[in-house]
Amino acid sequence: MERLEFQFLGFPEFRQNGKRVELGLRKAAALLIYLAEAGRPVAREVAATLLWPETDEEAARARLRRTLYKIRIAFGNEVITATGASLGLSVEVDSQAFEHACNVGPLDAAVDIYKGDYLAGFSLPDCPEFEEWVFFRREALRSRLVQALERLVEAKIAGGEPRAGVVHATRLAELDPLSESAHRHLIRAHLAAGDRAAAERQIEACVRLLREELGVAPDPTTLALGEPTKLATLDVPRTRYVEVDGIHIAFQIAGSGPLDIVLVPGFISHVERVWEDRSCRAWISAVSRLGRLILFDRRGMGLSDRVGARPTVEATAQDILAVMNAAGSRRALLIGASEGGPGCIRFAVDHPDRLSGLVLWGSLAKGSHAPDYPLALTVAQYELWTQRLIAGWGGPAEIGTFAPSLAGDRQAQNWWAGLLRAASSPGAVAGLLEALRDTDVRHLLAKVSARTMVLHRSGDRAVRVEAGRFLAAQIPGARFIEVDGDDHWFWVGDQQKLLDSISAFARRG
Repeated sequence: MERLEFQFLGFPEFRQNGKRVELGLRKAAALLIYLAEAGRPVAREVAATLLWPETDEEAARARLRRTLYKIRIAFGNEVITATGASLGLSVEVDSQAFEHACNVGPLDAAVDIYKGDYLAGFSLPDCPEFEEWVFFRREALRSRLVQALERLVEAKIAGGEPRAGVVHATRLAELDPLSESAHRHLIRAHLAAGDRAAAERQIEACVRLLREELGVAPDPTTLALGEPTKLATLDVPRTRYVEVDGIHIAFQIAGSGPLDIVLVPGFISHVERVWEDRSCRAWISAVSRLGRLILFDRRGMGLSDRVGARPTVEATAQDILAVMNAAGSRRALLIGASEGGPGCIRFAVDHPDRLSGLVLWGSLAKGSHAPDYPLALTVAQYELWTQRLIAGWGGPAEIGTFAPSLAGDRQAQNWWAGLLRAASSPGAVAGLLEALRDTDVRHLLAKVSARTMVLHRSGDRAVRVEAGRFLAAQIPGARFIEVDGDDHWFWVGDQQKLLDSISAFARRG
């Protein structure tokens, strides 16, 4: 039986029974790549249109037939299962083996598989759809590598193998030299290994890179790592995991007290990187002083497992329940930020006995415009905004929408860009945003029995204040509080009124 092994991490290679197969046509290689990654039959017209976009249908199908013939000649037999309507291919692919190892472990094996970026050095400039598909796939895999390395560094340090942590942290820093988080991982690993001189050199390298490349100074947290007396106070809460139907959800617990507070994030989150921005850290710390704060990344996001499926409000409600159970929380004040709100509403309806109250911040009931819901973007407007966000991925995409008061802040821009890269990838977030666009929990609002407070800034550019008013009007007994300002993020702008409102609401519970 023929054994096919394809390598896509790095420049693509094709092997048959252990021997390398040379393909003279880049389109032939591209066809094999696409079919191998699809993992299921692909319609002939889809493949033809993808690879010969400027050719009419008949000519494209003819070129596809010639390419299939060239592939058969190169391999010496039929490796592609072809019917009159579709094409299929069963093969071992290193990119898929990498993802599998990321999901089920061991992570050491996963990072060993990743020999280079996806299809590095391979391109088809005349096939824009194929190029876009490769871009999204490359970013998704690179994001998985960053996540795996971060988890490995922490695991090696915690497991008494700090020198192995240094190796992984070095690779992490090389992947993204301008990531202050990556530098911090390496600094901590050096310190854990007892090499203070190397840690100090890394701090100096971080300071120099940020100054020369971005024109910003590092966060005081980074500089303070070099001061032994401050190390104990700089540690962020330990990241833990709980499994839900085979999916691992990352969460943290900060603070203490009789009141439990669960924070459900918006469309982007990363439980470790949120601590790197001083304003965000200050806000989280302030909330944790009100009670025991539980933070988590929803499935498919941040340090939680990627799932390859569009998230739903039901899935978010499942994640909330699992994290509360794992944290030993019987009842909690639930805070749903932005796109996290609909999942909180679903949870409030399904598990009213687990809530001491519900707070919705900058949130909405429906993701897109409808004749009876003119409070959100139309589908066409939403698609344009999504395209703009994805086009800017890797940089501080749409920071002017989410936090206009920070639009000129280089340090905030660098942090936001790094958080985006670590939390998700362009392709993955596109699916998430499609799910948000189609979200509609209006039918659940009247069923919410928990006492509810809705907070919204008057000039919010990401979610109109009218959407917050709608939530408060439809949820029985809900209180609406409008806060001055244009920022969507709760940790930007005037935070005190938000904190005072949440504190007073929590005390009444």
